[in-house]
Amino acid sequence: MVAPLSDTPLSPLRTIAVIGLGTMGTGITEVLAKAGREVIGIDISEAQAARSLAAVEASTARAVQRGRLTEQERTAALARVRVSTDLRTAADADLVIEVAPESYEIKQQIFRELDGLLRPETILATGTNALSVTRLAADSARPERVLGLHFFNPAPAMKLVEVVSSVLTAPTAVTAVTNLALDLGKEPVAVGDRPGFVADGLLLGYLNQAAAMYEARYASREDIDAAMRLGCGLPMGPLALLDLIGVDTARTVLEAMYAESHDRLHAPAPILKQLSEAGLTGRKSGRGFYTYDAPNSATVVPDALTPVSGDGAAPGRPVRSVGVAGSGTMASGIAEVFAKAGYDVVLAARSEEKAQTAKARIGKSLSRSVDKGRLTAETAAQILDRITPAGSYEAFADVDLALEAVAEDLEVKQQLFATLDKVCKPGAVLATTTSSLPVVACARATSRPQDVIGMHFFNPAPAMKLVEVVRTVLTADDVHATVREVCGRIKKHAVDCGDRAGFIVNALLFPYLNNAIKMVQEHYASLDDIDAAMKLGGGYPMGPFELLDVVGLDVSLAIEKVLHREFRDPGLAPAPLLEHLVAAGCLGRKTGRGFREYARR
Repeated sequence: MVAPLSDTPLSPLRTIAVIGLGTMGTGITEVLAKAGREVIGIDISEAQAARSLAAVEASTARAVQRGRLTEQERTAALARVRVSTDLRTAADADLVIEVAPESYEIKQQIFRELDGLLRPETILATGTNALSVTRLAADSARPERVLGLHFFNPAPAMKLVEVVSSVLTAPTAVTAVTNLALDLGKEPVAVGDRPGFVADGLLLGYLNQAAAMYEARYASREDIDAAMRLGCGLPMGPLALLDLIGVDTARTVLEAMYAESHDRLHAPAPILKQLSEAGLTGRKSGRGFYTYDAPNSATVVPDALTPVSGDGAAPGRPVRSVGVAGSGTMASGIAEVFAKAGYDVVLAARSEEKAQTAKARIGKSLSRSVDKGRLTAETAAQILDRITPAGSYEAFADVDLALEAVAEDLEVKQQLFATLDKVCKPGAVLATTTSSLPVVACARATSRPQDVIGMHFFNPAPAMKLVEVVRTVLTADDVHATVREVCGRIKKHAVDCGDRAGFIVNALLFPYLNNAIKMVQEHYASLDDIDAAMKLGGGYPMGPFELLDVVGLDVSLAIEKVLHREFRDPGLAPAPLLEHLVAAGCLGRKTGRGFREYARR
């Protein structure tokens, strides 16, 4: 009979076996050796074991060249690594980390063999991110010593490690492995046992929706990826990331997530199955959503789907002057962008005073740029002189492009478009900056719906490079061409999308945020752990709860409701916790309290 772990003195985990020497196993081996652990790398393939050792040698040599290791440290680390094809070499390990292929059959076979080899006190960790740790533990003779230890790729660079407990895992095993992760210089996050855990659980749902968006031909792969990089500050677009992860791997994790959640948002998009079964699994095969110059290459090469610049585009209309309607932060930011690009801008609001206040805000913004050395005082003055404040929309009589940035209220916008229809000259392009309302509803408020289009800028407009260009079924080709040309002149990256709720960015971002709220609501993980997981494991600039509090919980709830109403998917229903916080007046940073509390200014 095996003694309970709580009764057994904990080993300091000095000797560690890594089973499975693919990319992840090799990376973990390197991390452990550099941290002073004796490492036994085991793989069924002698050739793979040799490749793994060569990879560690090459990686540590690069670290010496970059000044991250000394030659002496490298020599000592390599001396601590030995590789084998014999599972029996793990017999003296204090900890075994299994990173074999994602198959219950393979992993359970390894666990059964290890049960007869390992000392009673040895801890057994699985690197799975899709399979049940509980199921693997239950089939082991040492369930209280089995847990999950999920590193992220590349293991030497990524700080996050998810430490996964099952209902069978002894707390002392969790403590021992958590302390190891800290000693390795990693940031461990404690999570329970469910497919995807925190980081992949949130990330894969978002990637799946991006794949479905592409499959529906709503937007091109290039525009979807650019929108999420430029609109959210993400290091990679979702389709490029699917290619990096492996389309087949993503599909496997999603299948496991859907089996547990039955949430349609987790049901793998059919295109993932089609690509997987065709062998188009991403970078590793040389082709997935994109085409690469060779298997395992990161270099994208043009293919039949690569857009050709200006291909068949209609000529645009001339735009020399621009009208911006509104007096808030977005309106003044957009006016600043156009004035910087050399356009004459009429900034109109409901009163002369509001328009002057908006222009003064632009003046302060330009002054900050002068203070930071980005503009000269003379250039800033010239930019400000191009902006004419007006207390009436009659001032838009001669503009070539009229762009509204008023309240996100359909009735308010429709009334404004009816006014623009009367005051703007024939042929003027009329644009809305809405982020969630139907553009066609604004168009139908005019007698010239063919001249109406969406131009969704991101806040702050002077800094954010993205503009979502939203065509309705009524938008004329030359109006679309005009706006694309204008985006180029104001140095913004335009992405095309159709007129449906959320466009690209919000349609992908807010379900991800909503799913993060559900994780907290279900007591699966803490706010801090989820934020840390997404920043450290996904490379996100902000965790979901930091972002929600910045955006505003009321704004987030409104967008969630719009998405749910449009797509009628139960998985898009706003999390009750979000609704409760909004009802309580906890709206985020602007009220001093949202998911977190903030000091009052």
